[in-house]
Amino acid sequence: MSDDAVRPARAADVPAVRAVTDAAYRPYVARIGVLPQPMAADHAADVAAGKVFVTGDPVIGLVVVEARPGHLFLDSVAVHPAAHGRGVGGRLLRFVDARARALELTEIRLYTNALMAENRRIYPKYGYEVVERRVEGPYDRIHYRKRLDPGPD
Repeated sequence: MSDDAVRPARAADVPAVRAVTDAAYRPYVARIGVLPQPMAADHAADVAAGKVFVTGDPVIGLVVVEARPGHLFLDSVAVHPAAHGRGVGGRLLRFVDARARALELTEIRLYTNALMAENRRIYPKYGYEVVERRVEGPYDRIHYRKRLDPGPD
């Protein structure tokens, strides 16, 4: 696999999916005061369900997505800190757009913790708009959506 291809994760990728997710989200634990939800995910089940897509050899980034009625839900974007600044996150977000279109969905939804200021700066650059802020259990979340034109990226 070329370094820029994005492919469905396989069972053999589960340890890498776990490692990249943990490395990407660990810096936020102290800031938000709780384990970020992606770190507690059942990665094996998500991979088996076809929700996880990875990039890099070895894996340096991933997204977890789920088709829902009327939209694609972007559950997680994780890039290993060693790969920051190489365009991996942007590549993954463009893949999510293409995935939504392939599924004939014209909206992508996601949320991020309000204290993850980096994400709050990044998502608008990729066309996401704030829908609402909502506290859900220990999580203070900013909900976003991106409406897609039905045409190509």
